[in-house]
Amino acid sequence: MLHLGIILPKDYRLLSVAAILDVFEAVNRIHIEKNAGAFYRITIFGTEVGAETSFHGYPMESIYADVKPDLILIPSFATPDMQLTLQRNGPFIPWLIRQYQGGAEVASFCTGAFLLGASKLLDGKVATTHVDAVRAFANAFPNITLRVDKTVTEDQKIYTSGGSTSSFHLLLHLVQKHCGKEVAVRISKIFAIDMDRHSQSYFSTFTPSRSHNDELVALVQEKIETNFHLIENLEEIIKDIPSSRRNLLRRFKSVTGIAPIEYLQQVRIEASKKMLEQSNRQMSDVINHTGYNDPKAFRKVFRKIVGMTPSDYREKFQIR
Repeated sequence: MLHLGIILPKDYRLLSVAAILDVFEAVNRIHIEKNAGAFYRITIFGTEVGAETSFHGYPMESIYADVKPDLILIPSFATPDMQLTLQRNGPFIPWLIRQYQGGAEVASFCTGAFLLGASKLLDGKVATTHVDAVRAFANAFPNITLRVDKTVTEDQKIYTSGGSTSSFHLLLHLVQKHCGKEVAVRISKIFAIDMDRHSQSYFSTFTPSRSHNDELVALVQEKIETNFHLIENLEEIIKDIPSSRRNLLRRFKSVTGIAPIEYLQQVRIEASKKMLEQSNRQMSDVINHTGYNDPKAFRKVFRKIVGMTPSDYREKFQIR
């Protein structure tokens, strides 16, 4: 029997915990049906365990108790202030480090990767997180190799998942690793999980930050977002901006996390995605409207950013 530990941090997302419990309960039922007994022994871990000794029927333990699970799961967070949430969950960090160094596997779901990142256990390793949190994650943890496109990563007994439904793909990955493909296939059918989805890029929405006080950068952002279909090169972007080219590029990347040309590409592709979702316009119209003159170049950039072709994106997301 594998001892599974699920932590209950401050500001955890209830749906994330529920999904984890639901999947592993189903695995245990499958094993019990085979007269093999439950495969997972599930324990909930918290920093403050008082009168409440159980969580929805599962035993609760303090992280200060001498208990060593084989696999630790970190659910996603529901918080408007990740830095404050990480501070509130500081006591989990040394515990996670000790457990991992003692041989435990550790997995995080969605934005739970921020707690793993704060522990430095991910330094030098590959990780993913929710597509809309990747910039904040990359800025906070520059020593982690962030794979934005991946739904699931595995590196030296540490696992991470992308956002929302990608959590189910990590759960499926863990089930297959521990219980074999037959059980994993049954779980995929029970929960309607596509076993072959490896990318989450097409769920991303480019939402550039304006919560900064750099007026020059804001001016460039406004220029790109208003005239993206007319701009042809970097010189047109920085023209009439009262700053040297070098200084402006440095400040822009420092504030937004990307260079102006990449910002232009992201704005163009986001505009094309909306057209593909909301209209039946010819692909040539979509390409011209977003400022591309070369269909081949457009499709190459679209696939790089979105993870699929424009035609496949329209087929998947068009509002009919």
